[in-house]
Amino acid sequence: MTLRNLKRPARRRVVLGVAGLAAAAGLGGIAAFRAAAASRGLAIRTRAGVAFGTTVALTAAGRDPATIEAALTDGFAAMHAVEAAASLFRTDSALAQLNREGSLAAPDPHLVALLRFALTLAAETDGAFDPTVQPLWPVWSSAAARSARPAADALRAAIDRVGWRRVRLEPDRILLVPGTALTLNALIQGYAADRVMAALRGRGIADAFVDTGEFGAVGAHPDGAPWRLGLADPRDPGRLADVIAPFTGFAATSGDYNMSFSDDRVDHHIFDPSTGHSPGGLSAVTVTAPTGLLADGLSTACMVLGRDRGAQLVAAHAGCAVRFTDKV
Repeated sequence: MTLRNLKRPARRRVVLGVAGLAAAAGLGGIAAFRAAAASRGLAIRTRAGVAFGTTVALTAAGRDPATIEAALTDGFAAMHAVEAAASLFRTDSALAQLNREGSLAAPDPHLVALLRFALTLAAETDGAFDPTVQPLWPVWSSAAARSARPAADALRAAIDRVGWRRVRLEPDRILLVPGTALTLNALIQGYAADRVMAALRGRGIADAFVDTGEFGAVGAHPDGAPWRLGLADPRDPGRLADVIAPFTGFAATSGDYNMSFSDDRVDHHIFDPSTGHSPGGLSAVTVTAPTGLLADGLSTACMVLGRDRGAQLVAAHAGCAVRFTDKV
């Protein structure tokens, strides 16, 4: 096994949304796609940006371009509000403040919603999903920077600071046992997809495709075809391993290839809270669900639980489905 510095690929999935579906439909690219939409009396707008440490893009269609533009503005505002509450990529987020100080009064409602869901899922999975694994991150990233694995004592010290029961969520404040630190990275992009979709609906948008790092779709593609979502091969991200078609609702993928500490992806950013190491059975899990928050949380939990227990977990949630890719 070769250790290496942490590296993030540009994207971890392939999306067949706007240009991708146009090409697949033989429409000759985005210009022809827009012409097809216009022939149905529809305008389409796509806006891209950066959030949660990755590229994001929102696509919406409708009959009034000004309304679409306003909806996209609202969508990005919703993403930035979620970032301000719970992103570890921002040192000024409410979550970053909580981790520094160990308590937070009058917490941001987005942070409360995310943490409440995280603690509920932790209880449901007997801690396989745990938002307090953050102390493991600097131990692994520091070791990887030295082309090594963490020393046993350093790893044990970090594990001793992990445990979802070390968090108290009260009506007007959040308290952490000293030494505890939270990460909601396994939920935040799915939750953001929910908030963006709500913002678009607020402007009356009925046809949209949302990419916040996780995905959501509503209505239909403006050329009249259903939305489709392409899933990248975990070992060859430039190749499609599967296509979800039609795609509506929300989807999230967790995999060993998004952020890894070793070239063979034995060590990666998803941790088993009980061992401090990465689970070894799966390369990727994709969950489709009625909400992005649920899809995101279940996909991470399934990586830790493995195929059999993960399938049982997903089956317990109405409207959800799961696709597993075994470790190779």
